[in-house]
Amino acid sequence: MSFNPDESPFPGMPFFGDLAKQLSSQGPLQWDVARQVALMTSTEGSNNESNVDPASRVAFERLLPIADQRVRDFTGLATAPLGAPPKVEVVNRSMWTHHTLAAYRPMFTELAQSLTSSSVESTDADPMAQMMSSINKMMGPAMMGMSVGTMIGQLALRSFGQYDLPLPRESQNQVLIVAPNVERFASDWSITPDDMRMWVLISELTSHAVLTIPHVRDTISAAVRHYIAGFSPNPNALMERLTNMDLGDSDPMAMMNKFFTDPSIILGAVRSPMQENLAPSLDAMVAAIIGYVDHAVDGISATVLGAGTQIAEAVRRRRVEASPSDSFVEQLLGLHLTQGQVERGTAFVEGVVERAGSEGLGQLFVRSGNLPTPNELDAPGLWLARIAL
Repeated sequence: MSFNPDESPFPGMPFFGDLAKQLSSQGPLQWDVARQVALMTSTEGSNNESNVDPASRVAFERLLPIADQRVRDFTGLATAPLGAPPKVEVVNRSMWTHHTLAAYRPMFTELAQSLTSSSVESTDADPMAQMMSSINKMMGPAMMGMSVGTMIGQLALRSFGQYDLPLPRESQNQVLIVAPNVERFASDWSITPDDMRMWVLISELTSHAVLTIPHVRDTISAAVRHYIAGFSPNPNALMERLTNMDLGDSDPMAMMNKFFTDPSIILGAVRSPMQENLAPSLDAMVAAIIGYVDHAVDGISATVLGAGTQIAEAVRRRRVEASPSDSFVEQLLGLHLTQGQVERGTAFVEGVVERAGSEGLGQLFVRSGNLPTPNELDAPGLWLARIAL
């Protein structure tokens, strides 16, 4: 049974009853909390993040038509309706955070609703266990907001654009570029700024072209929604964590940060048997898309940038490095973005190109159902046989 905000989980304790109603007033996820945590994380606590340098914006705009045409020529895919380049917004981290929260809001709302509707009342007769279960229900929306905000804020510190997570977005004719991250990476790796800008534009436009194909968009979105719906929450997770917590073995601040932001702790969001069954299919489709995008970016940048290979190696090394957001992405959305997954996608693409050339690889997106199954991802010949190429 889900928590009813009109019924206090603390009868006879008006203060806690009023607090429960206030915390649940925004539904199963506190978006104000998510927004505040995301902005604080993305700006590393700064209240006055600098605006994007106009010169940087102009530089991206100048390179956009070239990158867009090269992506269209190489992939044969449209990057936007009516043949015009998509609208590229060059933003800072806080603006990226604002757009990303809005884009992912329906998905995270479904996740919160899934966790709420799947929860059950604790049947433990122990008054302390019952009280902790009530606290968990009361704090759940705020804790969910903290988990989502932390994930988005951490992504904002690293993302070059909007497709570091290979997920479709609204709007379909907009591409975000995070100028401070692009420029910092170029400086750290001694890459010419314009070369780095061009590489990022090629990568983002290629991802955009793939993920705005209607049936690809629908397939990936549906797979993530099905995964989200499969959570099997543990309503006693908070009590269990408090009972087993060892205060002497770790940094108290780090421990509390993990405690209040880790969805597997505060919400008991554990991977269910249903999700175990869904994960291989989602993994295979996402790995194939990443493999295709990497293949296209390498091919395009080889004709445009002398330093394309160096940039690709540096970016992909960073992509598979563990970051604080990785566990949230995997736990909340089911996206398993590891080195092993990337290598599977790369091997699949290479196998298809070796057997059927670029024309064969292009069949990935010709019609619904052409993305590979888990077995086909590891055996490209099986995929080619299924699509009868």
